Amino acid sequence: MIITVTPNPSLDRTITLGSPLARGAVQRVDSVTVEPGGKAINVARALTLAGVAAEAVLPAADSDPILGALRALEVPFTVVPIEEPVRTNIAITESDGTTTKLNERGAVVDADALEALTRCVLTKAQDASWVVLSGSLPPGMPLDWYAQVVSLLAPLDCRVAVDTSEAPLAALAAAFEVAAPDLIKPNAEELADLAGVPAANLEDAAAQGDMSSVVAASRALVGRGVGTVLATLGAAGAVLVNNSGAWLATPPPIVPRSTVGAGDSSLAGYLRAAVTGADDPQRLQMAVAYGSAAAALPGSALPAPAQLDLDAVRTDPMKVPL
Repeated sequence: MIITVTPNPSLDRTITLGSPLARGAVQRVDSVTVEPGGKAINVARALTLAGVAAEAVLPAADSDPILGALRALEVPFTVVPIEEPVRTNIAITESDGTTTKLNERGAVVDADALEALTRCVLTKAQDASWVVLSGSLPPGMPLDWYAQVVSLLAPLDCRVAVDTSEAPLAALAAAFEVAAPDLIKPNAEELADLAGVPAANLEDAAAQGDMSSVVAASRALVGRGVGTVLATLGAAGAVLVNNSGAWLATPPPIVPRSTVGAGDSSLAGYLRAAVTGADDPQRLQMAVAYGSAAAALPGSALPAPAQLDLDAVRTDPMKVPL
C-alpha cells in the first residue's frame, strides 16, 4: 500500500484556450474540466489507474464535492474532517501547452484537525510501503509540518517521499539531520533553491544538455541524508541521484498540451516501478515515461499504463565523477 498525503487538496479547474492567452482581452474557451487535485491526490490517481494499491489522505468536509469526485474515479481515500470547503485552483492552458496556474491558499486546518491529520498519517503508515507527502501547506499548518512528520515516520518500516516547494521545502531541508526523506522530487527551480543558486542558471544548463550542476546539487542533498533525488527538468528529462550513482533519462518528443500533473505523474511512475522491485535506472525510466505522457494530455488528465511509451525513454548513467 502507498499512502499519499495531501494537506491542501483542491478541485482543479482547467480552462483550455485555442489561442495564446491575451491579458486584458475577452477570449473564447475551447473546453473546461474539473477534477480532484492536489499533488499527492494526483499521485494516488495515477497509481490507481495502474492497479497499484494506493490510498489518499486529505482534510475535507464530509459533504465536500472533492470526495464525490474521488469516489467517481474509484480512488480509495481517508478524510480528516474540517469545516471549510477545499480550494479551487484554476489552470489556463494555451494551444502550445503553456500553462498559467492560479492557486487559492486553501481551507484553514485548525489545531484539532492538524493533530487528527498527523495521527491518521502515522496510523496509516504502519502498513504502508511508501508514504508520499506532497504539495503546499494550507493556512493553520506550521511550515515545518512535513519535517515533523518525516521525523515521526523515521522509526517505521515505510519509506517516505516528499514533493513540496518554497517555505515548507526550506523547512524540511533545515531539518535534514533528523528528517531526511528517502526520496525528494524537486523540479529545476526547487533544486536551485535548495542549492542556493539562481534557478535560471540551472535551467539554462539543463536545457543545453549540461546536467553537471543538477547532479552536483542533487549529490549535495544526498550527502545531507536524503536517500534519492529525482530532479524533474521538463522537456530535458529527469536526473536520478543517490549513493549508487547518477542517471539521466530523456523523454520522447511530444506535443505538449498541459503541464498540470506532469511532475506528480513522474513521482507516481517512480513509485510504481519501485514497488515492483525495479532498479534505479528502471525507476527513472518509468518516471519520465509518466511525466511525458501526462504533458501530452489535456487539462489535468493523468496517464494510464496504455498511454506510456516506455521504450522511447532513453536512460543512461551520468558520466560525472561520483
